[in-house]
Parts: sequence; C-alpha cells; structure tokens
Amino acid sequence: MPELDEIPATEVRDQPETYEVLDSTRVFDGRVWDVRTDTVRLPGGDEVVRDIVEHPGAVGVIVLDDDGRVLLVQQYRHPVGHKLWEPPAGLLDAEAAGEQAVETAVRELYEETGYRARDWRVLVDFFNSPGGTSEALRVFLARGVERTSADDRHERVDEEADMPISWVPLDDAVAKVLGGELHNPTAVAGLLAAAVVRGRPGGFDALRPADSPWPQRTR
Repeated sequence: MPELDEIPATEVRDQPETYEVLDSTRVFDGRVWDVRTDTVRLPGGDEVVRDIVEHPGAVGVIVLDDDGRVLLVQQYRHPVGHKLWEPPAGLLDAEAAGEQAVETAVRELYEETGYRARDWRVLVDFFNSPGGTSEALRVFLARGVERTSADDRHERVDEEADMPISWVPLDDAVAKVLGGELHNPTAVAGLLAAAVVRGRPGGFDALRPADSPWPQRTR
C-alpha cells in the first residue's frame, strides 16, 4: 500500500475546494431543501456520482443563565421517531431572508421560548452531515437572559405546538450527551463546546463576536 501523506498539526484546518463537476441534475424540489445529483471528476481522473441535499443552513442557541444552566426545548422529530431535547434553533430559509444569522437566532429564541439575551457570541460552526448535505450550522452562545412577555410571539403550529422547556445544569447536560441520553447534533456540539470554552483562558468572553464572518454558509 502507498504511504499516506502526513500533514503537520499546525496546518490542520478545513479549506474550501470544489472538484470538477461534469454534470449536475436537479432530481427533487422540496418545501425546505432540494436534491441534486452531481457527476464529479476526482483528482486521479476517476468519476463518481453523488446525491446532495441542498440545505439553506441553520442556527442554534446555547442559552446559559447566571446559575450555569442551559435552556433546552423538546421537539418531535419524525424522521428519527424521537422527541429530542435540543437548543432553540431555526432554518436560514425564506422566513430569515434579509436577516443576519445572529438576528435569526435572536428571533428563534424568542419565538420558541419567550426569552431574550443581552450577550451573544459565536460558539461553534459545523457542517451537519457533509457526506450528503450542504447544511452549515452556526451555534451561538447567549447569556444575560430574561423572560419577556409572550403577547407578540407567533402561534406555534405542527411539531412546535407542543414544546416543553427545561433548564439543565451544563455539567448535567454534558453527562447526558456522553451517556447517550441526548442525540440532537446541535445539542451535542454546542453543549460540549460550551463546557470546553468555560475552562479556557478568557472563558466565554474570548469567543468570536456574534457577527463574525461565516463563509461556509455561502459556498
């Protein structure tokens, strides 16, 4: 077997690159996302066919109160047949047109829970399932939270009609992730990231500003 290239640890970072697309066919137009099939030429000359779910992207919010608790909401997710405990979150779809990502996060937090926050930071960015979808997801950290009047919130429908909330100590939430009790990817990535950041120099105040560039979303 040929030896694998070994890259120095200092050079390990994701970088944008697109292999040559020989053909691209739209095979499905959905209500939220579409599916296309690409024929791609690899660097060695081989051609492969890949199905891709085109996704508008999404945001999530790890809400942390002064007592070190995180706010989770429970929502039914039909594809996996589970009620999942998740951070407040939302799509960057038509409803979010013209909004900055953090503005969508602020709106989704209020609409889903009735809470607002004074301090917003970027906690972590990731591709949700890069082997099959273009979905980019940004998770914000929100602090300085307070409950506000819910009089002007929109009426929740469908799966959002029944969404209880819970305040869970961050350490307990992390234990639930590691114990296999929480499975939502935004919860897993966001809770673990928050636990790591809490113990680093500068803590949460050292996180990126809420309006930091997000080039992965626009590719």
